[in-house]
Amino acid sequence: MEPVRKIFVALPLMDELEGLPALLQCLNNQNYAGFELWICVNQPDSWWGEKEKIGVCKRNIETISELKKISGFPVHVIDKSSPGLGWDNKKYGVGQARKTVMDAINRVAAKEDIILCLDGDTAFGPEYFASIIKSFSQFPQANAISVPYLHLLTGSEDADRAILRYEIYMRYYAINMLRIGSPYAFTALGSAIACTVSAYRSVGGITPHKSGEDFYFLQKLRKFGPVLIAHPQKVYPAARFSDRVFFGTGPAMIKGAGGDWQSYPVFNFSIFDEVEETFKTFQGLFEHDIETPMSAFLMDKFKPGSIWQPLRENFKSVDKFVRACQQKVDGLRILQYIKWRHNQFNLPDEESLFIFLQQHCPDDPILPEIDWISFSFELSGLEVLGKIRDSLVEKEETWQKQIKILG
Repeated sequence: MEPVRKIFVALPLMDELEGLPALLQCLNNQNYAGFELWICVNQPDSWWGEKEKIGVCKRNIETISELKKISGFPVHVIDKSSPGLGWDNKKYGVGQARKTVMDAINRVAAKEDIILCLDGDTAFGPEYFASIIKSFSQFPQANAISVPYLHLLTGSEDADRAILRYEIYMRYYAINMLRIGSPYAFTALGSAIACTVSAYRSVGGITPHKSGEDFYFLQKLRKFGPVLIAHPQKVYPAARFSDRVFFGTGPAMIKGAGGDWQSYPVFNFSIFDEVEETFKTFQGLFEHDIETPMSAFLMDKFKPGSIWQPLRENFKSVDKFVRACQQKVDGLRILQYIKWRHNQFNLPDEESLFIFLQQHCPDDPILPEIDWISFSFELSGLEVLGKIRDSLVEKEETWQKQIKILG
């Protein structure tokens, strides 16, 4: 008989007092009662002495007070906000908060239990927790789930334009990673990751990067074992301009609203084909060096002679060698390569997107619906951007359902 599994919700909070009632409503609505809420309310301790930050500190204290009133389910609050308890100037940020709360869960949870990562600005339906339990039961080989997401529109022209553009970037990237069969074809959002406690322990926990900790954590989990990418429920992160993290959705929206989308382009799809071709050479590389599309980039990132030969010496079978190659040329290296190669192209984002759709999605109904000659991310209406985003969502979910699990 399968043991009853408990969900431990890991939630870092900073200046989320306004959105707290909506979050608590989502939690109260869950039809799976076997969960506990673990929260780290946090900010740097030095903010108590900064005039422009004192409001955040006071709202955090009020947040702690509100959390202590909850009676519908178990709540554990880690106070990294009160005077003398906040972060020092070296260790702080959402990564440190997420690690603090997840490590605390790890100390009390059973290995078969589940850590569910959330953010304070994220909505989810009543079936969400139950669906997580069911997915881990249906796919016992999975050590983690990368949960599908959809950013909710706000009704604000600037915010909606920014989030649609950013989400198109993310969807396009994920679709191409799925298309080429990459083992790292996931989108990492801190509000959309679940893992077993056993897997958390096996990978040594989450590393407290100031931002991007979700990406590095999910990559560690993927290197350890299979990650489920098909899931029947979504989470709905808020679309808001925010500088609470150093990079991610909020900062991307701020940069984009200012006209700077250089960090989030629509990459030429042929670059992903080069990654696919490189991964296909890994079997042959077991025998001898082979020139790959990524060779020049990898030689720049690693010392000459330090890429394939040490792997041949350490991994004596083809299968283990190929796996080692996939772990060396990981999701981070792929992203770095794609950005590096992108600088050698000179196509507008709009043209790159149109060419991709023509080549790989010729039956897409948005192709004849949109005037691609005049289409502009900056000038076209929100309805047009919404159609593109929704079409990419459908494509990504179709791929995810076909693949189901990475690994």
